[in-house]
Amino acid sequence: MSVGRGAAIFGCAGAELLDAERAFFREADPFGFILFARNIESPEQVSRLTSSLREAVGREAPILVDQEGGRVQRLRAPHWREWEPPLDTVLAAGSLEAAARQMRRRMAVIGAELRAVGIDADCAPVGDVARPDTHPFLRNRCYGTDPETVARIGRAVADGLLEAGVLPVMKHLPGHGLSHLDTHLDLPTVDASLEELRAVDFAPFRALNDLPMAMTAHLVFAALDPGRPATQSPVMIDLIRKEIGFQGLLMTDDLNMQALQGTLAERTARSIAAGCDIALHCKGDLAEMQAVAAAAGEMTDAATSRARAVIAARPSAGVSLAAALEALADG
Repeated sequence: MSVGRGAAIFGCAGAELLDAERAFFREADPFGFILFARNIESPEQVSRLTSSLREAVGREAPILVDQEGGRVQRLRAPHWREWEPPLDTVLAAGSLEAAARQMRRRMAVIGAELRAVGIDADCAPVGDVARPDTHPFLRNRCYGTDPETVARIGRAVADGLLEAGVLPVMKHLPGHGLSHLDTHLDLPTVDASLEELRAVDFAPFRALNDLPMAMTAHLVFAALDPGRPATQSPVMIDLIRKEIGFQGLLMTDDLNMQALQGTLAERTARSIAAGCDIALHCKGDLAEMQAVAAAAGEMTDAATSRARAVIAARPSAGVSLAAALEALADG
């Protein structure tokens, strides 16, 4: 089973694959790709782009997107459905059972829409527990303010995506809810005790530790490693693997986010050295991708084994969009 060689996931510059990108991807052979709004115009165009990306590496490479619903969704109207923020849906549902049912059905619709254009992995569920001062960039993307609710809804989100034939990518390990800064711009430090972190922030990820892929958080946990963000901390990656128990493929959050310091090559090297399997670079800048590819190198044997497990877990088919919409309409 071919999963590629390069320990990276890359974006591309625009709506069509450039010749220079095609040549680079063929040589770098990254595990997969990620799409953003700049890559999305119409269903027909996205289908062409996903086919071109896979043709460049000669295999059915995973293609990811952030399609949470609400503010974070790359495929939007008029071609795709718009959704209210996840936290709004959960709070309005009336009960945890109803919220879980609605979110599972909603994610089955989202998954069916993604799969129809060749996207087979969605960066969800969000396992972060919202707090009163969670930064607005994250808060209404969360599923609740207690770990039990977040874990229950997170499982429903993952199940809905899998039902549609799409792989879930859990984020942001080991928990982003205590961040009061936007990690796209700054590096937050979490001062909570280890006891609180274990009881609240780590708990949803422990409950969902069987999912195939996950993404790290760019924030410092002062009680555990005060000098390094989790993405670049061997201490935190070890905690993710052993205490939280996540054994799937672990990728960084976007390495271009300004929570991280140093050149892209330095950011990449530190993340891989800390124990991340895959470096995620989303910008689609070719020179930057070349630097990340060189610093990330090839996947380790352990990362390759986890990558193969991801591909083995990828559903071969999924519920149709019509069936998913019918289930959603039933409430």
